[in-house]
Amino acid sequence: MAVGSVATQGRTVQQSWTRTGIGSWVTTTDHKKIGVMYIYTAFFFFLFGGVEALLVRTQLAVPNNHFLTPEQYDQVFTMHATIMIFLFVMPIWTGFGNYLVPLMIGARDMAFPRLNALGYWLFLAGGIVLSASFLFNAAPNAGWFSYAPLTEATPGCLTQQIAAQGAQAAAANAATSAAQGLQGCFSPGQNPDFWIVGINLLGIASLTGAINFVVTILRMRAPGMTINRMPLFTWMMMVTSFLLIFALPSLTVASALLLFDRHLGTHFYQASAGGDPLLWQHLFWSFGHPEVYILILPAFGIISEVLPVFSGKPIFGYTFIAWSGVAIGFLSFTVWAHHMFAVGLPPIAQAFFASSTTLIAIPTAVKIFNWVATTYYGRIRFNVAMLFGLGFVAMFLIGGLNGAALAVVPFDYQVTDTYFVVAHIHYVLFGGSVMALFAGMYYWFPKFSGRMLNEGLGQAQFWLYLIGLNLAFFPMHILGLLGMPRRQFTYPSGLGWDTLNLISTIGAFTLAFGTLLFVINFFWTMTKPRTASDDPWDAFTLEWATTSPPPPENFKTVPVVRSRRPLYDKKHPEDPDWRHEH
Repeated sequence: MAVGSVATQGRTVQQSWTRTGIGSWVTTTDHKKIGVMYIYTAFFFFLFGGVEALLVRTQLAVPNNHFLTPEQYDQVFTMHATIMIFLFVMPIWTGFGNYLVPLMIGARDMAFPRLNALGYWLFLAGGIVLSASFLFNAAPNAGWFSYAPLTEATPGCLTQQIAAQGAQAAAANAATSAAQGLQGCFSPGQNPDFWIVGINLLGIASLTGAINFVVTILRMRAPGMTINRMPLFTWMMMVTSFLLIFALPSLTVASALLLFDRHLGTHFYQASAGGDPLLWQHLFWSFGHPEVYILILPAFGIISEVLPVFSGKPIFGYTFIAWSGVAIGFLSFTVWAHHMFAVGLPPIAQAFFASSTTLIAIPTAVKIFNWVATTYYGRIRFNVAMLFGLGFVAMFLIGGLNGAALAVVPFDYQVTDTYFVVAHIHYVLFGGSVMALFAGMYYWFPKFSGRMLNEGLGQAQFWLYLIGLNLAFFPMHILGLLGMPRRQFTYPSGLGWDTLNLISTIGAFTLAFGTLLFVINFFWTMTKPRTASDDPWDAFTLEWATTSPPPPENFKTVPVVRSRRPLYDKKHPEDPDWRHEH
């Protein structure tokens, strides 16, 4: 009896721990809680990566600055990019998808709840491994794409060599320069090992999530929700998941070969021993360019949900937006070598990749025209979510146009590995992904928490972001045209870079103040009671048909879908389906 009593008490304590407090989060398989944990963790890394960006911009604010040592600068700029891409943008989309996709398609949960939880904990483990590298003074130091053979460089050696070479020589391709002139930098170190282990943990986490999304979306939709009735955010999450499944193996193979080179005596990337450093570039960019669309396609989905609601009309060209996302997914695997125009590709290869890069602009432009058409003659409400949505369209357009310029091979020769490329990627990822993220955050926060973020603070954050983004990144276009190489540790005065770098640094701190406003807004809002209605925006899709926040089972009864706007049908039964279906 005593043994049975102890066992019963043990089970009671265990059940109590898993149902309340922190234990309910640690042991959860609920897609909504997992989504929230992804979002919180990814946003923490956003703040971490943002601090690193401020360190970089402080170092470059004035010429001949020594705020950071070369070793510290190598580590900080590498970790800034690695964190923002692998620990912020990718997982925060997984978080949004986890929370919203089952609700949007009328499902009770993700297809594989335990696999879903495993993905989060692997993501957290990968983040801890990468962050712990700072404790050993061995943070990754060869850029977020870790070009071989620079992955065996002595910390700080690369930036010192670049500074010594001067702007013109430093603008050459990093791996080619390394193979020809930086052999003295190479020596073993732990820095790339942290990157390899961390990235592979994150890759496994991303694959678990991708498989889960594909099965959930294809097999668990509510009755009546055909493929062509799915919300556009769900469409983009499905395409993103397929991209992850097909692109990540390339990065896994590349990093495995790098690990073999470093520790098993192989020479896959070492030219002096018969290897080829360009092999790394081909393998990495076979993943790296689909990765760009992995980072931006969910943002397209968010904008395609936000703009129609705050324009008071259906999305213009639903079918074109949905299938152009699929086209982008296919074409993204055909453009990787436009990152390698300067390495000496044959003219026929350069012509092919320049053409495919230009071609992929077409389905992207289709989306922009459709978003603009959606707002045309709409009953626009300029809520904060709508402001961020419109800001996304304008800023991403700039990033897309300078990306199209980089598809022109002679121009790319002039600006490759300069700050022009840095400007391009930041307009795409900050002007694109981050602006869309906050559009989605202000839009869905009532559903996540039952509370409404403060609109006044949100508008102040938007204007700080819009001004700060252009101050921080637009001058980088001119810096690139003036020959300033990226990864520049410091620079002498008199090159025409001084004022532009100072303006860029002021812009970075403006963005930091905008982020601080959001943090204040979040904590202030979370102290308030849950007063948000189930559908505060008069929205169209199923997630707004349940309570805010939703119950564990999501819906009391499984909804039946008859059009692309099922909640609108419920609220307006007099409006026939064809008005917004066709």
